[in-house]
Amino acid sequence: MTGSAHPLRDRIAVVTGASSGIGAQIARELGSAGARIALVGRDSQRLAAVVGELTAAGVEAEPIVADLATAAGPQEVVDRTIARFGGIDVLVHAAGVFLPTPFADTTDEILDAQWATNVRAPFRLTRAAAEHLGDGSSVIFVSSICGHVGFPNSSAYCATKGAVELLVKSLTAEFAPQGIRVNAVAPGNVRTSINAHLLADSDYERQMLDSTPAGRVGEVGDIAPAVAFLASPAASYIHGASLLIDGGWVAS
Repeated sequence: MTGSAHPLRDRIAVVTGASSGIGAQIARELGSAGARIALVGRDSQRLAAVVGELTAAGVEAEPIVADLATAAGPQEVVDRTIARFGGIDVLVHAAGVFLPTPFADTTDEILDAQWATNVRAPFRLTRAAAEHLGDGSSVIFVSSICGHVGFPNSSAYCATKGAVELLVKSLTAEFAPQGIRVNAVAPGNVRTSINAHLLADSDYERQMLDSTPAGRVGEVGDIAPAVAFLASPAASYIHGASLLIDGGWVAS
């Protein structure tokens, strides 16, 4: 990033899914860029561990244990962030659910669980936070290559990420005149707790590697710097974009 070693100094960020994986790494990255951060997650122990790590590094961080799929969850997150920090400048939607299932076996419950976390929760959290966002604010969704290409046995998940991609564009059309930027990052295969059981299968991992021109599975450290960039002034003219971070998967 350009302009400063701390391009997000004193900016207030909310990061969902921050207790592990991509969300936790995004929180670390934003903290190193100078942001003050509200970390949102459902697992209090894991969340406390990440907050403790950030605090030890000199980052002002607030844990918010909340279930964003509940009726009160999104507003609770906003209210607690405002109470602690006094505003919101960056909103990162990193919480997600991935339940790969053949289409014929995809029950309403499997569809609804992924929709509730991947689409409805960030929609409602953005709506709750909107009145606090102003010129220069940034909303960033963690989408997926599944929002760009189809995958077998993942129809419900692909439907949610396709919805996220169009939500980014629609919110851009509405928010850009106010100086609020809305963008997404779209990771490819990344090692996280969500897919660890899948990548533990050597045949599955080989299939993923064979489909990735870069020849490796991504790491959370491949994703977080792009989020920090999109949140920074260096990305001030980037609106409605979805940045693929997939080792070339979609290009091949």
